[in-house]
Amino acid sequence: MGDPSGIGPEIIAAALADPAVTGICRPLVLGDRVAIERGIAVAGAQLSIVSAPDLVPPVDPAPGTIYLRELSALQPDQMLYGRPTPAGGDACYRYICTAAGLCMDGTVAAMATAPINKESLNSAGHQFPGHTELLAELTGGHEVVMMLAGDRLRVTLVTIHEALSRVPELVTFDRVLSTIRITHDSLSRWFCKTPRLAVLALNPHCGEGGMFGDEETRIIAPAVAAAREEGIDAVGPLSADTLFHFAAQGGYDAVVCMYHDQGLIPLKLLHFDDGVNVTLGLPIIRTSVDHGTAYDLAGTGKASPASMKAALVMAAQMAQAVTHAGPQDPSPSGRGCPKGG
Repeated sequence: MGDPSGIGPEIIAAALADPAVTGICRPLVLGDRVAIERGIAVAGAQLSIVSAPDLVPPVDPAPGTIYLRELSALQPDQMLYGRPTPAGGDACYRYICTAAGLCMDGTVAAMATAPINKESLNSAGHQFPGHTELLAELTGGHEVVMMLAGDRLRVTLVTIHEALSRVPELVTFDRVLSTIRITHDSLSRWFCKTPRLAVLALNPHCGEGGMFGDEETRIIAPAVAAAREEGIDAVGPLSADTLFHFAAQGGYDAVVCMYHDQGLIPLKLLHFDDGVNVTLGLPIIRTSVDHGTAYDLAGTGKASPASMKAALVMAAQMAQAVTHAGPQDPSPSGRGCPKGG
């Protein structure tokens, strides 16, 4: 459900009122009953709640129904709109842990998360920068990669939530190569057979022959070469100031970026409302909205549910790719894959 003080409950309600979502999966909400009731009212959705303490939704769910596993019973002052609280942060932590456990034991096929507030999570004693790092620990300490995806663009990140001043020291040969591998393996498993990857430079103009830095020749180019020796279709390093133009036109299936804003600025420019965050490298399927708690919009009914809908649909489609024959590559050449969920 995400942070009860944010827009999570209302965008979940709006998403689950859409037959396009409930027609492709059987959603089970983990959260707080009062928060979800409030979200339904804010969204203006015609939905009823059925408690599901020990069950997953039936094979033929009743239309207009939210199946809810109640994991918290927050007081009104613990979920005031726009005000993060330790109680809310601890509740979020329980929702995430329970969802991960249900995925790990096979009870559910995937998890899709509404936004959380890192401040409230940390104030409750759970010291994680966000969902990605917490899920990596919960599922066995796997090396993970954050991917943001939409119909026109996918980006993955070598470094995630780090101060910009630390990025150069964190961009290492091993880290770049690992990100390329995980991106390739995950896209091959869930989206297409032979993904084409663009790997960005760290510095302007690929370092301009060493004038602006040597990470390109010293680290990134050797990592790309190693990936190509493994049969991965990756090219780079490429200059970020021009590459996204070609990637958005379908030239690449994903762009491997060196740091957070290098990838998320162009992604959100194209997919501000409907982008999806996917954690690659986990033994489970996890998608998420690509935005925050939007405290300024919480309770107003103005928050767009588009990213929540897209996250649910993509999670379902990824689960279907695992269950059935795997990703189908529609391109005549057998290369590349569709960007959409």
